[in-house]
Amino acid sequence: MRAIVATDQSAGVQGLRLTEIDHPHAAENDVVVEVHAAGFTRGELTWPGTWTDRAGRDRTPSVPGHEVAGVVAELGYGTSGLTVGQRVYGLADWTRNGTLAEYVAVEARNLAPLPISVDFTTAAAVPISGLTAWEALFDHARLQVGQTVLVHGAGGGVGALAVQLAHHAGARVIGTGRAADRDTVLDLGADAFVDLQNDQLGDAGPADVVLDVIGGDTYRRSLDVLRPGGCIVTVPEPPPVRPENGRAIFFVVEVDRGRLAELASRVGAGTLNPVIGAVRPLDEAIDAFAPAVRVKGRTIIKVR
Repeated sequence: MRAIVATDQSAGVQGLRLTEIDHPHAAENDVVVEVHAAGFTRGELTWPGTWTDRAGRDRTPSVPGHEVAGVVAELGYGTSGLTVGQRVYGLADWTRNGTLAEYVAVEARNLAPLPISVDFTTAAAVPISGLTAWEALFDHARLQVGQTVLVHGAGGGVGALAVQLAHHAGARVIGTGRAADRDTVLDLGADAFVDLQNDQLGDAGPADVVLDVIGGDTYRRSLDVLRPGGCIVTVPEPPPVRPENGRAIFFVVEVDRGRLAELASRVGAGTLNPVIGAVRPLDEAIDAFAPAVRVKGRTIIKVR
């Protein structure tokens, strides 16, 4: 089968190539998915799991990409809850071959049924971004009705879904980003927008919850607008500084089939919409890792 493989960690994107590799087979509790659409994170070429297995052993050449939407092609021994021919979506394991391929083996527990009302391309943009946004807002920050949440990178993959989830949860939402993202973020349900390059972050007023997907100076600036007793949840790295009177949480997203099903249900109902900036074929997946022009929203690889 055809797949994108990473061959050299030091080479980065230059070490990717499109080639033929062996068809995967389902281990115990696995599912082999016929991939129709796949999502990836540009930073994953720096992740340890891209290059080593769970025991820390080298596993190159490896297939990048973790988000998948497709059809169950094969069931492993002991697999339950899914059937051959069923539409599914979810996340591949961080330390196994990923989804930028025609087929991928995935633990069954990491997949959820995909309603017919949700197309494969849209579904592939949801797993990492949707789970990250949900877990940050509700599991870690414990966002409540009427609170104010500041969402950084509100026009991006995680941020766009976080704005919508927070809005529908009854929170006041302030989105940040580039000036070009203003209309998109406000259309998603944000009550206000802050241009991080030209506006003063403090003008947004105090926030009960901050979701930071940028890190660095943006994280530090956010501490000044966090209301006493509030919570800042950061995704890029552990907090370099903690608020004097509040909580700071760093986490790695966890997969939950029930939550994936809930996200898909909301997408199917039209109340949750990922922002997709480009859809490209598998032949162009390498170029998508290092685009010449910035793309607003997620880039999805259409395999079939």
